[in-house]
Amino acid sequence: MARTDTPSKTPRAARSAPLRAVDGRVPGRRGLATRKRLVECTIDLLASSSYRDLKVTDITRAAGTSPATFYQYFVDLESVLLAVAEQAVEDGQHLVDLIVGRPWSGAAGVTSAEALVDGFLDFYRSHRPTLRVVDLLSTEGDRRFRHLRVLILNGMTKALAAEMKAMQADDDIDTRHVNPAAMAGALIGLLPQMAGHQGGFEAWDIPFADVREAMIRLIYWGVTGPKIPRR
Repeated sequence: MARTDTPSKTPRAARSAPLRAVDGRVPGRRGLATRKRLVECTIDLLASSSYRDLKVTDITRAAGTSPATFYQYFVDLESVLLAVAEQAVEDGQHLVDLIVGRPWSGAAGVTSAEALVDGFLDFYRSHRPTLRVVDLLSTEGDRRFRHLRVLILNGMTKALAAEMKAMQADDDIDTRHVNPAAMAGALIGLLPQMAGHQGGFEAWDIPFADVREAMIRLIYWGVTGPKIPRR
């Protein structure tokens, strides 16, 4: 999930246009409610089963509707998974606010790094099944999901690079000769990797609380240099 290509548009921009049914009609209030229920039931089912085992009939049964109704709003199973993924990306846009305008040096910088790590971990826990689907379908070559995977981290990477660039005139910052975009991409890219391997760390008898502390230090060191103040 560490690619940072500049996408053509964001889900937020895409959602400025009205949602349409498969036949091109703009659904009314009841139609939008039905579509929303189908998306929510898909999210619930992904939490308890693999997307490879998921069927349209499973979704419609959980939503209390029929496959015929499902196909009014979604062309296929991948289409509803795409809607689920777009919702996760939209929910993750607030993560940029944990970077922009925050102090990144001294003890306050450690607090900023901590807020960023905790914010991302909370986001990942809330959308874990969906983010796994995004990763899997991206790896399989589906460009729609690859585009969304980029969007999840692209804004955060650009924001952190901008903060680093603004700080590099400060002689107290030990990373002033580092490429801000490269460092930001590396730091932001580690977040989903660590969040997604919590079970692996615990299987190795590494407490995830210690992994969290390591993530905070790596973010701080990457932005400011090797020293870390007492907290």
